[in-house]
Amino acid sequence: MNPNIERRIMIIDCQLAGISGDMIVAALLDLGASPDKVVNAIRSVSGHIRDCDRIDVNISETIKRGFRAKQVKITPYETEEHRSGTELINAVSDSAKALRLSPEAQDFAARSIRTLVETEAKLHGKNVDGVVLHEAGSVDTAADIIGAATALDDLGVFRDTKIYSTPVAVGGGLFRFSHGTVASPAPATLQILTERKFSIIGGPLDLELSTPTGVSILTSLAEGSLKYLPSMSPETIGYGAGEKDFDTVPNILRVIIGKASELDSYQERVVLLETNLDDATGETIGYTIERLFAAGAKDVSIIPIFEKKSRPGWIISVVSSNKDIDLLTEILTSETGTLGVRVHPCHRKILDRENRKIDLTISGVRAEVNVKVARDHQGKIVNVKPEYEDIRDLSLKLGKPFREIHEAATQKAKKDLLSV
Repeated sequence: MNPNIERRIMIIDCQLAGISGDMIVAALLDLGASPDKVVNAIRSVSGHIRDCDRIDVNISETIKRGFRAKQVKITPYETEEHRSGTELINAVSDSAKALRLSPEAQDFAARSIRTLVETEAKLHGKNVDGVVLHEAGSVDTAADIIGAATALDDLGVFRDTKIYSTPVAVGGGLFRFSHGTVASPAPATLQILTERKFSIIGGPLDLELSTPTGVSILTSLAEGSLKYLPSMSPETIGYGAGEKDFDTVPNILRVIIGKASELDSYQERVVLLETNLDDATGETIGYTIERLFAAGAKDVSIIPIFEKKSRPGWIISVVSSNKDIDLLTEILTSETGTLGVRVHPCHRKILDRENRKIDLTISGVRAEVNVKVARDHQGKIVNVKPEYEDIRDLSLKLGKPFREIHEAATQKAKKDLLSV
């Protein structure tokens, strides 16, 4: 197997001390994310949210129960700590765009804050516009999400990296917050983990170990939780410390990055979502497909069928990761009016894929074209495919046929790859 194309695996190990936003940012910094990029990104949030003069960020080394870890302390200077869900969503979105994070990082940040806000709204019987967040309404929430998105982007894990968590330690006992005394885990924490089907572990302390912000980030990033670590070759480990000191366990989140085993590299756990329709228009189906892809569907297929009484109909078949099941199911039901969606857990064999950029010159015009390269388990190139949008834009710009530009880009990509 060509070591240059082995897929990476990231494991977020939160089965001991749980997870919070600052812990995951600290662990990602310990893995090697740029401190300058992350600190500047977090500070920039103050420019996109009201009543916040500035944000101080301190990164330090600390010891928790004898173990070294990175620690991040975020201190916002704000005059208002309670904000609406819409304010927080806009602050995260505007910050991510202004920082010019990758599309994948922007999507992750948007999903993280929406997961949190929509959960809080549901718990309080409000809509997103009407819900006011108390603890989660602080600038800390947006800062944690932007810090995590920037660090993950810098580490390059949004592409060709499979991400899982261990079962989430949620603590136990009772604790007080703005709505009074509640049992750990907090209602929002438990709701998010329940809806995303992540495994949890009670204890090992009578404290709140995992926060709503932490699990919003986790469930928007990881495909699901695994009882045991998968077959992999660990390469780097990051340790992120929480603020508190515990008597019996180190308050540390561990994040591991490594190479997948050959078997796991070419097998992917997915979920097949299906529904039958016999009363949807072509326009409805077309728009639904667009929304499904935009929301993270790996693939969408439309299969013509005959329903009862020989009525013509369609099967919409969607390939989804575990973390996107609820969102994609909601889109299917709301857009098509279907009364049910079948859910089939399965796995698929896949070729290893990587994205390359090539320089293409046609008719004196130089352009950069993104190309997807597929290889088998021995590293042999099986397929080279230029990205549709790049070829389309270049074809329109030059006034040349799409197929001509596509062929030129394909041949140039093959030539470049052979010379590597």
